Amino acid sequence: MISTIPNSATENFANVRLQIRALQPQLIEWRRHIHQKPELGFQEKLTAEFISQKLQSWGIEHQTGIAETGIVAIIKGEKSEHGKVLGIRADMDALPIQEENEVSYCSQHDGVMHACGHDGHTAIALGTAYYLNQHRQDFSGTVKIIFQPAEEGPGGAKPMIAAGVLKNPDVDAMIGLHLWNNLPLGTVGVRAGALMAAVELFRCTIFGKGGHGAIPQQTIDSIVVAAQIVNALQTIVSRNVNPIDSAVVTVGELHAGTAVNIIADTARMGGTVRYFHPDLVGFFEQRIEQTIAGICQIHGATFELDYINLYPPVINDAEIAELVRSVAQEVIETPLGIVPECQTMGGEDMSFFLQEVPGCYFFLGSANAAKKLNYPHHHPRFDFDETALVIGVEMFVRCVEKFLI
Repeated sequence: MISTIPNSATENFANVRLQIRALQPQLIEWRRHIHQKPELGFQEKLTAEFISQKLQSWGIEHQTGIAETGIVAIIKGEKSEHGKVLGIRADMDALPIQEENEVSYCSQHDGVMHACGHDGHTAIALGTAYYLNQHRQDFSGTVKIIFQPAEEGPGGAKPMIAAGVLKNPDVDAMIGLHLWNNLPLGTVGVRAGALMAAVELFRCTIFGKGGHGAIPQQTIDSIVVAAQIVNALQTIVSRNVNPIDSAVVTVGELHAGTAVNIIADTARMGGTVRYFHPDLVGFFEQRIEQTIAGICQIHGATFELDYINLYPPVINDAEIAELVRSVAQEVIETPLGIVPECQTMGGEDMSFFLQEVPGCYFFLGSANAAKKLNYPHHHPRFDFDETALVIGVEMFVRCVEKFLI
């Protein structure tokens, strides 16, 4: 049963239809329920059960247990028996972070928190499913709503694709959104081309020869070797990548040594690589290994390198991005409105869906500094303005209505 209690916070967004604004109390309730019971990647059993129960109560056809905990709901329009298929993706997983918010809906699972907005994504997708199911007469074709596990890692999109979620019926295009505290409420970040970066990770162990700090000539100092590697890796971007093509190499971990007067025999480091341009696929892995090998050879050290290509860049199709932009123009009335050049070096496995079918991933502004709802993503005090939930449902519904005409 869906309540029709209005929510005054949504009244500033008059272009959100009344039937969707009336969903706000339920959207908040669903989001907060999910927020209190966060689960890590491929462990989203409670979340999946909650979603399935809602879909079943509404009579929406759906399949569970895809790639462990994923769900696909299918809603067929009634305008005609034939038509295109639009996929809508929402991620469900949380992060290994201890929540520090003092709210009634704080995480009940120690050390796990929805610190990136995936609880909101799931609530928006549920609201979209409910509305579309009640208004099948307004569109033709089919909507596939994909509730995906493990976006934060190791990645649920790829195994869901392998399990056939884009088939039977075949998906023609995909859309998805990310609640975004880097933008204020009442904005949408959408652009054609690269929106988010590729994500690659590396870990390296340097093997030297330990000894006394007062007798360095008897040693191979792994810390000195590691320090030179860290410095040299910064030149890969500055001297090997076209300055027009943004890229980042970050060493985020460096561990070595046990005492101030002992030269460490091993040093361990780890980091991440980010870039937008698909032509750079494979380049950094090769160049980082060459750099490490060369410096180790100079000093007589050896190394082991583990390099992981996690996610490719998120590349939006120009036509679908224009569809989303046109919808945002209809829905968003604030002065900032649409932010066309909104990019981030953050990564997302929505990229795997967009490699298979044309689509668009976009940012939905969710920060509200006046309410102190502007902590960054992955912060233990992350939260967002829940008014964004109805805006997200309206965006998805209008995209469906425009695409599946």
